[in-house]
Amino acid sequence: MSTLIKFDQVSKLYPATSRAGGLTPALRKVSFELPPGEVISLIGESGSGKTTIGKVLLRLARPTSGTVTFGGKDITAYSQRGLRDYYRDVQGVFQDPFSSYNPIYRVDRVYDMVRGSYFPKVSDSEWSGRVEAALDSVALNPGDVLGKYPHQLSGGQQQRLLIARALLLEVKVLVADEIISMLDASTRVDVLNLLVKLKRQGLAILFITHDLSLGNYVSDRTIILRHGAIVEMGATEKIFANPRHEYTRMLLSAVPELHSKWQHSPLGPVAVAAPALALAPALAQASMLDELTHAEQVVKRDLRAVFGGARAVASGKSQVALALEPPQLREYEPDHLVADPE
Repeated sequence: MSTLIKFDQVSKLYPATSRAGGLTPALRKVSFELPPGEVISLIGESGSGKTTIGKVLLRLARPTSGTVTFGGKDITAYSQRGLRDYYRDVQGVFQDPFSSYNPIYRVDRVYDMVRGSYFPKVSDSEWSGRVEAALDSVALNPGDVLGKYPHQLSGGQQQRLLIARALLLEVKVLVADEIISMLDASTRVDVLNLLVKLKRQGLAILFITHDLSLGNYVSDRTIILRHGAIVEMGATEKIFANPRHEYTRMLLSAVPELHSKWQHSPLGPVAVAAPALALAPALAQASMLDELTHAEQVVKRDLRAVFGGARAVASGKSQVALALEPPQLREYEPDHLVADPE
C-alpha cells in the first residue's frame, strides 16, 4: 500500500517555561507512515506530543527538524497556492470546536468559505444538497443548526458541523483530535461508525485520543507516545492484546472497568537507561520552575526517583530530553515495535 503521509525523524522544540530559559521538546524524532484507508491512533497522556503531531501535519506548527511529506512532497515547501491545494486534501477537527468559529458570524460561514475557495461553480441547489447530505451523515438536522450563531449551538453540534465540513471537501487525510469528546454516547457511536465507513472508502485518519477503548475500536495501528517520543507502535490488536512497554501497560491498567471500584495504586519510577545517570550533576544546577505543566510534573516525578531531591530535577523535561536521544525502537514481533527503557 502506498504511503500518503510520512513523518521522518520529526522533532519540535518550544521555549522552556523556566527562568533559566532553554528549550522544551514536544516531539523527539518521531517517524511513522500513514497510508490511504488506514486509521492510526495516537495515544498518551497530556503533554505526550499527540496534538503537536496534528499541528505539524496541518502546518499550524513548523517542525524544528525532520520532514513531513504528503504524497512524497515536503509540506513545508508548499507555496501559498500549493498550501491551498494541500488543505483541499488534508483537514483537521480539534477538541475545542469553539475556537474554530467567529462568534459574530453564523456557523454557515464555514461552509460558504469552503464553497468559495473550492467549489465556486457548483449551483446553489447542488450545494444545498451536498451540505444537507454531509449534515445528515453526522446526525444533524439542517433546520436545527444552519442559520445559527455559535453560542446558540452545543459543543457537540459545533464539533459535528466541523466534521461535516471535512466531508464536503472529500479530504484524503483527516486529523481527528479528540473529535468526539463533546458528543453524547449515542452520537459518539454514530460518528465512530462514520469514520470506519470513510476509512473503507480510502480516507486516512490520524485519530488522537486519551481514550484507549476508542482507539482500539476504530484504529488499524496504534502509536503510544510518552514525553514526545514513540514507546510502542504497531498493529492495534497486537498492542492491546500483548502490551510490552511498561508505560503502555500502565495506560491500559488505568482504563476503568465496569464492575470494579477505583483503587489508588501509586506509580513507580520508570526505568532510566545508564547514560541518563551522567546528567545528574548538570541537573543539580537547575533552577525551580514557577509553574509546572502536567507533562513536566510526570517527568520530574520519574527523575526524582532516580536522582533524588527536588532541585536535581527542576528542569527535567527541558534538559534531560534534549540531552538524550529518544529510546530506540526494536521489533518484538512483525508489526509491533517496542522502545528500550529510558
